[in-house]
Amino acid sequence: MSKPKGFEKPAGVRDYLPRAVSKLRAIERNVLECMERWGYRQIMTPTMEYYDTVGVASSTSDQKLFKLLNNRGTTLVLRSDMTAPIARVVASLLKEEPLPLRLSYHANVFRAIEEEAGREAEFFQTGLELVGDDSPEADAEVVALAIASLQAAGVSSFKIAMGHVGFLNGLFEEVIPGRTNEQEELKGLLLKRDVVGYRTAIGRLDVAQDHLSKLESILRLRGGKEICDQAEALSTEPGALFSISHLCKVWEVLEAYGVAEHVLIDLTMIGDFSYYTGMTFEGYAGEIGSPVCSGGRYDKLLQQFGRDVPATGFSLKTNRIVDGIEGIQTPVQLPVLIRYDESGRKEAFEKAAQLRSAGNHVVTRLIGSGEPSAEKQSYEEIYTYKSGASAPGLR
Repeated sequence: MSKPKGFEKPAGVRDYLPRAVSKLRAIERNVLECMERWGYRQIMTPTMEYYDTVGVASSTSDQKLFKLLNNRGTTLVLRSDMTAPIARVVASLLKEEPLPLRLSYHANVFRAIEEEAGREAEFFQTGLELVGDDSPEADAEVVALAIASLQAAGVSSFKIAMGHVGFLNGLFEEVIPGRTNEQEELKGLLLKRDVVGYRTAIGRLDVAQDHLSKLESILRLRGGKEICDQAEALSTEPGALFSISHLCKVWEVLEAYGVAEHVLIDLTMIGDFSYYTGMTFEGYAGEIGSPVCSGGRYDKLLQQFGRDVPATGFSLKTNRIVDGIEGIQTPVQLPVLIRYDESGRKEAFEKAAQLRSAGNHVVTRLIGSGEPSAEKQSYEEIYTYKSGASAPGLR
């Protein structure tokens, strides 16, 4: 293996130049302020966690984790999401605080395998967790706040697709009871949006025609509130019926928020079925095809840290918003240049402090130091303080 050149960096990571950083920070600031207005308090957790705690509890598959050893030989991981670290904190440092807890975050996360698909191994997420409330009101609050957060991030055209893991679990158990491998195969195909593969897989099943029709009908369960009635007519399994009832109540709350126009029910949308336990959703922006946010209910995660409380939440794919959506505009503010010689240094620095206090961007430069390159740059104003001048020059 050849030695990396001095300017090279590992695959899957990137440098953020000033304009991109400005946009990233503006999105972070706007979204966190939006969440704060809804009562969410910001939390920060370590970049590194123990593999045996947060690593195994994470929704990220083991091969996607960045692992490293500390000087005692203990395996650590770079955090692959923020939900598992926050669950650890909720079950320990925040265990005495009254529920529900509303927590927000902005952080970089790491997934090792992303680089193999041409995607980033390090990226940013801005999100929240609502812990201790399993009601439709809580799920609706998270979806409504995801909508408000996308708008705060400058995403103007988007749609939220909302589903429920429990409906598919119930329907599959009704149609192909006990056939776990086949159920997982069908869920995996829906997760990948592989409609052709899904139809092929159900065609291989040895089931009655009416059951086959039910499995086929899942693909058409996508639309507004009318999907609730269609889904209830499709299954008699108690778990499926409870799930649809819950989802319909979430929709009613979203109508009360006045945001239902941004949402559609999609019962093929199940998120990571090994992680979510109830309502799930994804947000798609008009400018790009991949999701810009995702979330849902994960009521079993905190049990792994010794605290059995329900939770729901979401995260924005902040990098995708920065790279793929015009959204927030961050115009460059030209700095003021103050030039000076040794005799004018004190007055120059006093002027610089005055302008900075007023909110201006100011750079100072000793006359004769880098002058040729300085003249090629753009400045809002240029002041000159030097000996022999009765007043500072302004250009």
